[in-house]
Amino acid sequence: QVQVVESGGGLVQPGDSLRLSCAASPASSRTFKTYTMGWFRQTPEKEREFVAAIDWTGDTASYNESVKARFTISRDITNNIVYLQMNGLKPEDTALYYCEVQAYLGYSGDDLRGYDYWGQGTQVTVSS
Repeated sequence: QVQVVESGGGLVQPGDSLRLSCAASPASSRTFKTYTMGWFRQTPEKEREFVAAIDWTGDTASYNESVKARFTISRDITNNIVYLQMNGLKPEDTALYYCEVQAYLGYSGDDLRGYDYWGQGTQVTVSS
């Protein structure tokens, strides 16, 4: 089993920035490697939506078009941590943000079905 813990959410005003973090770790001490790590978001009115993903090397990243010019995903490969730098936040970015982890070789990108583990989410609220 893998533990996935997100952090960094909060209440901000339009135009502000936030940096989300997500750490993935095995429940027991064993060799562990993550492949794709991604961020999805969900509101009560909508299904879980793809935000961004990054492959295990950190060289390939994908973004939802609505965030591409404002958000940046990056990762600490050694420590299985992924970050989401969110700039120019808008009210429509308000959602519960989930970190998704793919524990097997491949790149799932925006396909939620390809991920194996996820966390409890961190709330981002953008409001004036």
